[in-house]
Amino acid sequence: MSRYNSDGILFYDVDLVASLDAQRRSIESDINSIDQNRLLNTSPDDLVQYFVEKNHVEAPKLLLDKWTVESREGTQRVRDFGREITVPVQQLIVRIPYEGEGQLFQARPSTYTSVFPRGSYDGNALTIVVNVHSGGTPENVRAAIDREVESVQQYLTWIQSNVASHNNQLERIVEASISRRRTQVLTQQGIVSALGIPLRERADAPRTYVAPAVRKKVVPTLPPASTAPYKPEPVLEMQIYEHILEVIQGMTKVMERSPSTFARMDEESLRDHYLVQLNGHYQGSATGETFNASGKTDILIREQDKNIFIGECKFWKGAKVFTDTIDQLLGYSSWRDTKTAILVFNRNRNTSKVLDEVKAATEGHQHYKRTLAWPHESGFRFVMHHPTDNNRELIMTVLVFDIPEAASRVPTKKAASKKAIGRS
Repeated sequence: MSRYNSDGILFYDVDLVASLDAQRRSIESDINSIDQNRLLNTSPDDLVQYFVEKNHVEAPKLLLDKWTVESREGTQRVRDFGREITVPVQQLIVRIPYEGEGQLFQARPSTYTSVFPRGSYDGNALTIVVNVHSGGTPENVRAAIDREVESVQQYLTWIQSNVASHNNQLERIVEASISRRRTQVLTQQGIVSALGIPLRERADAPRTYVAPAVRKKVVPTLPPASTAPYKPEPVLEMQIYEHILEVIQGMTKVMERSPSTFARMDEESLRDHYLVQLNGHYQGSATGETFNASGKTDILIREQDKNIFIGECKFWKGAKVFTDTIDQLLGYSSWRDTKTAILVFNRNRNTSKVLDEVKAATEGHQHYKRTLAWPHESGFRFVMHHPTDNNRELIMTVLVFDIPEAASRVPTKKAASKKAIGRS
């Protein structure tokens, strides 16, 4: 069904700015209406994405390369020497498909003129009727059509300006509203203080290796989440996580400066050097060690028998082995907001190619959620989720380090000669 007001006037009925203002004001009440436990059990980033998508407005865009014109006979009321008479005319029906939200053809932008375009729209196309009087030339007819279309396009430009202003505010408004609601609920439950796990830094922590500080709209579906009572879980503070990575990178610089010392070491031996440096910075609550080894290559921080930081050290052996490492991390993760790191040791390979394969393998993983902005010349940061729960997220930072190959692994001419003699 075509829609327009009784006079066929477009861009007139609804005050667009007032309508968008009201929509933004409704966001907080929508967020406040979510069940408390569902709110807390849902990833905040997923909630932000849902409400941003829900309130995002897409201005109509005319698809002029797909327009059609048909002709029919009609009549038009005109004035003739003070009298109003009806005369026969040829009517050209111009249908222009569009993308975006059609109801905005009814909205009046903040900028407008005293002359409004006329027409109607349905779910697929905008329709404009142009009357052609006898004697009209093709050039004059085309000019009349172009004028009508240009008038519509001008209003759509003004619409787009108001819509862009609205869309640009959404993420900030949604994030603030969700943060307020979560804080309010957690405060009411008296568990805000249980959310963080501080690590006590040693007073004599070495500073040698610490880096300096630096279409048409589709309505989204609310992310699935449990409404079971929310249970707070310890998390590693982001500031501590970043410092852990700085210590790791500092230790790697030491390896790069003394290649002969580390060239023959396997993953387990390299891991132990990282553990020594990390435990030189942080002191556990009950023992002298915060970071522990579990299994062959893990670097772990455990709280209440659960892992809140997991590090894996792996030599690069291709995308398949790297994907298996991601699966291993996901299997270790059991709490929300687990922080993880994969340290990829690259020996005599094209580092740029390895980085490309790391990114492609991670973003193609079935439990990948998004790539975070984290500018680093030899690494990436991703958000993954637990295989059984989309809301149990972990941050995974991948760092690729060049580790030298042991020189003794390449036989010299003298060694090769002795080996040949020994065989003879």
